[in-house]
Amino acid sequence: MNALINTALNPLADRLQRSGLLASDIDYHIVRASMVIMFFFFGYQKWFPYEFERLVLFISNGPLIWWLYPVFGIGGASWFLGVSEWTFGALLLAGFWNKPLGILGALGSTGTFIATVTIIPFMPEGWDVAAGGFPAMTGNVPFLMKDVVLLAVSLYLLKQDLARATQQ
Repeated sequence: MNALINTALNPLADRLQRSGLLASDIDYHIVRASMVIMFFFFGYQKWFPYEFERLVLFISNGPLIWWLYPVFGIGGASWFLGVSEWTFGALLLAGFWNKPLGILGALGSTGTFIATVTIIPFMPEGWDVAAGGFPAMTGNVPFLMKDVVLLAVSLYLLKQDLARATQQ
């Protein structure tokens, strides 16, 4: 079976290798651009009342962000998150040209997704009891699971930017 898989994949791998696509930094640039776009779009949502209400369940059950409501109120907490997301997106964008700013953006991004991933265990009705509970996700938990990947992406960018900044 392995021989059959290798026979089928070797020509594809050879073509990809010869194309030069995998030798470039295209993965790094695509990941960075994706994070910039994501932060700008998610940050934009935070300015509208429909999002204020949507965030209540997330923020009030976040062990690292619950304090936003007592400090800023419902609308202010959403605006704070929007400004933070735009700031981290702008820093990640600047990281294309300035690695120290990219490092700051990646640190902010990492902190953002640590804060959102820690909500997962505390989300009410997040695990489908009828299906046996954990790991059968329900409600808002599947939405939050994307943040596990975004945390990994943030750490990847942080590692890359630190390495690239020290090479300059």
